[in-house]
Amino acid sequence: MSSRAQILALIVLPLAILAGLMVTGMRLPLPELGRGYVQRIALPRAMNTLELPDVDGDESLPLVVIDAGHGGHDPGASGQGLVEKDLVLSLARALKDELEAQGRVRVALTRNDDRYLLHAERYEIARRLDADLFISIHADSAGDADEVVGASIYTLSNEASSEAAARFAERENASDRLNGVELGDQSDAVSTILVELSQRRTQEQSAELARLIRREGEDNLRFHPQPVRSAALKVLRAPDVPSVLFESGFITNEDEARRLSSDEGRALFAQTIARAIRIYFARQQ
Repeated sequence: MSSRAQILALIVLPLAILAGLMVTGMRLPLPELGRGYVQRIALPRAMNTLELPDVDGDESLPLVVIDAGHGGHDPGASGQGLVEKDLVLSLARALKDELEAQGRVRVALTRNDDRYLLHAERYEIARRLDADLFISIHADSAGDADEVVGASIYTLSNEASSEAAARFAERENASDRLNGVELGDQSDAVSTILVELSQRRTQEQSAELARLIRREGEDNLRFHPQPVRSAALKVLRAPDVPSVLFESGFITNEDEARRLSSDEGRALFAQTIARAIRIYFARQQ
């Protein structure tokens, strides 16, 4: 058989087999290899279709938007049988309940279920609702170093306050990437401008809230030796909303994980942050 005939046979024979299967009604079995490794996620929504949460209460009251970090395909940190996205959602709900029970502010959650939001979507919710404060709640992991403990409060800055803060920002900002692809569409130039605007307009207010959380939590919460930090965190880039990220602790530490996941620990967290927020707004009047 000539080489040309061999090539033709390689092309025609599979087509003939497939045609025969179609005529007889037989289904060609497909290989299963790899099917279980396909991950399906919802693509980011256009900003003009962003779903805003309902806000109840007197519109004359200030509005606090609480953001539970991570969610959906992005679990965040893990340790001691806990997953960050679930833990921080429970903390966010506890803080919302505490603030609403006090009746001095209105409250909205960026997410109240296991959904995925880009960083820009989170602070954009706060901006569109004309929020007076934005608080993003997270929990950290120290890998095998289970002795590392303590909460931290972050504000926005182009320059990280420490090498540890820079590493933290890099990890948190990376959650907008999937397989190395940036899911957000905000350029570095735009990001830099927003940081500078935020520093001029709202950075002092953000720093004031961070100091109040540190002060009010001194006797109730366990803080890291460097509790107040700053870094170029994407989720804090709203240029006109005072914003902080509260790193509630390390879930890789057994005692801290137990405290953060307990009813008592959530209540203490909520009461402390709510008290700091109440003092913050009293000083703004």
